[in-house]
Order: sequence, then C-alpha cells, then structure tokens
Amino acid sequence: MSVGPVFRLSSSAFLLCCALSAAASAQHYPTRPIRMVVPTSPGGVTDIAARAIAPQLSEALGQAIVIDNRAGAGGIPGTDAVAKAAPDGHTLLTVFDSFISNPHVFRNAPYDTIRDFAPVSLMIRGPQLVVVHPGLGVKTFGEFLALAKSRPAPVNFATAGAATSSRLSVELFKASTKLDAILVHYKGGGPALNDLLGGHVEVMIASAGLVLPSVKAGRLNVLAVTSKDRSGLVPGVPAVSEFVPRFEAQSWVGVLAPAKTPRAIVQRLNAEVTRLLAAPEQKERFANLGYETVRSTPEAFGAWIRSETAKWSKVIREQSITAE
Repeated sequence: MSVGPVFRLSSSAFLLCCALSAAASAQHYPTRPIRMVVPTSPGGVTDIAARAIAPQLSEALGQAIVIDNRAGAGGIPGTDAVAKAAPDGHTLLTVFDSFISNPHVFRNAPYDTIRDFAPVSLMIRGPQLVVVHPGLGVKTFGEFLALAKSRPAPVNFATAGAATSSRLSVELFKASTKLDAILVHYKGGGPALNDLLGGHVEVMIASAGLVLPSVKAGRLNVLAVTSKDRSGLVPGVPAVSEFVPRFEAQSWVGVLAPAKTPRAIVQRLNAEVTRLLAAPEQKERFANLGYETVRSTPEAFGAWIRSETAKWSKVIREQSITAE
C-alpha cells in the first residue's frame, strides 16, 4: 500500500527538479552567440526583420546574434536545421508566411510546423493589396467584380509563383467570390509586377510593400486590402471582407525556436523581441515597408500558426497546388 504514495512523491520531486533545472538554464541564458536562421536570401522582408532587431537583441542578451541566411528549396533545409537544433535557445528561426504552406506544397517536408517549433513572437503583419492596371477601366472593388463576372473572357491574375502566398491568396479569392480567372505564374513578385505595370496581365494580389509605390505613383489602381479590416496604408480603401465576409490573407514574419525549448527562455526572448518592436523607429521602419508591428505572446503566435495552417492547407489540398 505504500508504493503509491512513494511513487507520487518521487514523481513530484522529479518534476520539481526539471522545473528548477529549466529555470536555472534560463537564468544563465544565453551562454554563447545565438544563431538566427533566415531561410531566404538577404534583402527580403524576412531578412530585414531579423536584422532590424539583431543588434538591440544582442545588446539585451549580452551575446552576439549571427544571421544565417539559408535560401534554396523553398527554405526547407534552413527550417529543418532549426527543427533539429538543440532546444536551448541558441538557435532561432525567422520565417515568412510561406512557413505555413511549404510543408503542404513540397513533398516529404522533414518537419512539422506545429509539432517541431516553439513560437516566440509574431513580429510584423501586413495586408496584401488587390491592384489592377488602369487600362482595365475600374476604380472600385464593386466595379471590378461586376466587370469580371459579366465579360466572356476570365480576368487574368499575375502571381509571384505557383506555390507562393500570392497564388494562394488568388485561389482563396476565386473560391470566395465564385470568380472565374486565369492565373499567370511568374518567378517572383518583381517580374509579375513588371508585367502588370506593362498591361500584359490585369490584376494582382500582392504584399503592400511590393505594389504600394506603384499605387502612390498612379500606375496602378488599388481596389481593396486583404486584411481583416481597413488599413491606414491606403486610407479610404475597403477591405475584401466588406464584400466577402471573413476573407483575410496577410503577409507576416515571426520568430520561432526548436520545440521543447524551455518556457522560461521562450518567455525571455518574447519579452525582448516585443520590447524592441515597440520602439517608434521600428514601427516607422516597417510601416514604410507596408507592415505593422504586432508584438504577440507565444500563445497568440501559436494560435495564429494553427489558424493559418488550417486555412491554407485546405486551399492547397482543394486546388492540388504543388511546388514540384
């Protein structure tokens, strides 16, 4: 009869030891330079976001932050390297929204976006803009829908690639509006934008940072934003959700650590990252790129990842989208 109580005491003691060990680990963290993997080439918004906080984060933590750009294969190798890294807070991952879609469009991705990572913080989030070439002859979202549904030939949308968030947004848009459309896939947002500006394609749904300069220059007409609500980036422009309830498609960047990273370390990283993003100069920096700073809790970021995964995996599955 005494076995049960002894076992419970031993289990409690074991859990207490684990908690104390984790707390001690966090108290002395970090003990060496921190590697922040960016699974894209230098110069993109993910890289910009990582480098925007690296110097101040290094100062706050007392260790160097080394940015490790690992582009190629959709960022799969770089992301997988972090999934398999020691969960001690010395290897972090900064990701773009393609983090959600990659395992669903690339076969045999070696990691699980929910199981293998510990969310630290959603950093920035920005709407995409529905833009058209002025030659299409529409200036409002209502006019566009009326034209697209009345003319015999489907409208053609430019995308940044067959498996990009740009394409996924168009697929969600098509399904939500019951609109027929032809998708023209390019190798990147730049080439797609160039052909839109040249009038070779008619419509594009793309990140605000990519197309906003052309909107401000009067070379494109913006019809709507894809954020849940209207955006201060384009005052007076409606959200797609005003016409299609619950429609939302946003670009974002966030920071993660390997799964099983001690909670105390995750919380410390979250506190430092969110503090840095609150600085006015950071808000201005990202506003100029078409993003708002978010500064989420780890739990809120985890919920965002699960929600985005459910939404976009459904679109990918229904449209049989693949990057291969």
